[in-house]
Amino acid sequence: MNGHLALLKYAHENGCVWNFWTCAKAAENGHLDVLKYAHQNGCQWDGRTCYSAAENGHLDVLKYAHGNGCPWDERTCCNAAENGQLECLKYAHEKGCPWDDSTCSQAAENGHLECLKYAHENGCPWDEETCSDAATGGHVEALKYAHENGCPWDDETCSNAAKGGHVEALKYAHENGCPWDEETCSNAAEGGHVETLQYAHENACPWDTQTCNSAAKNSHSECLRYAHEKGCPWDKPLVCSEVAEKGHFEILKYAHENGSELDPSTSYYAARDGNVEILQYAHENGCPWHEDICDSAADHGHLECLKYAYGNGCPWNVDRWSYDASQNGHLEILKYALANGYPLENANVYAKLLQNLVILSCLSICLKWVALALNLI
Repeated sequence: MNGHLALLKYAHENGCVWNFWTCAKAAENGHLDVLKYAHQNGCQWDGRTCYSAAENGHLDVLKYAHGNGCPWDERTCCNAAENGQLECLKYAHEKGCPWDDSTCSQAAENGHLECLKYAHENGCPWDEETCSDAATGGHVEALKYAHENGCPWDDETCSNAAKGGHVEALKYAHENGCPWDEETCSNAAEGGHVETLQYAHENACPWDTQTCNSAAKNSHSECLRYAHEKGCPWDKPLVCSEVAEKGHFEILKYAHENGSELDPSTSYYAARDGNVEILQYAHENGCPWHEDICDSAADHGHLECLKYAYGNGCPWNVDRWSYDASQNGHLEILKYALANGYPLENANVYAKLLQNLVILSCLSICLKWVALALNLI
């Protein structure tokens, strides 16, 4: 990897084993002298040697490997195109290295227009993925070249452009007849790209509940507000649930105040993650309780959530969660259960709790010894 030929010689002469990766790493880093030594002394090589040289632009290494019988395959051309190594791509193709549509798609996705042009002009196949990958990277010139030269496209071109917030790529595709569907809007919302979402909606791109759900799930309040205020439908219980899972109180309030429903999953996620504010808001606004809510708070050691839920009438099933609480070392949770009249009669609960306390005690002692040894205390 570091090109230390003397060290490699010493290791090899003293019985150190080597394999295909020795040549591949030499090629990857452009160490021609190391590659020559390894090959001349019987080290194996395979397609990794050629594609590692090609993807990093080490033309002299690629020439040596190919000239000495190293095999190659489609990955050599693909990796050269992916990284914009035009000279390596040319050499490989001119020497008969196979290629496939991944050469064009990788050149397009990474914006290497000259590699894309060379591949296409020399008969390399392409398909819809070339356009969709160009859109993924937001490379408008690559997208234009592919489309203007007959490369097919489909709705993934628009949806991929939207997901990355590449509004110029989306505009070009739409204005030139590329199809789109609901995924374009949902992908824009998922990525928080409100300008892209606005363009799609204002140009009659369809949307469905997934647009709001994606915005909510990924905490993109601006996209959620825009979509809802423009009439995008939403799944009333799911939006609040998605927001609660991410712990975003203000977005939850907005969704609920605008008609999204609170259900037990909202409180469940709040309890699981220790978010008392959301748990309290949900309860005060009519969200029904379920015993899973106390279970979730206890299992994850969130005492304040457990106190709030149980203190406000949420049912619990201590038999279900006491063992998990003890297994996770949540002593305060078990103390709270005892203080509220629950006799922990299950021997397994005590056994697991004792085991964890012993482990924690031993760990504490070990850490003190380490600290003393390092003069930290």
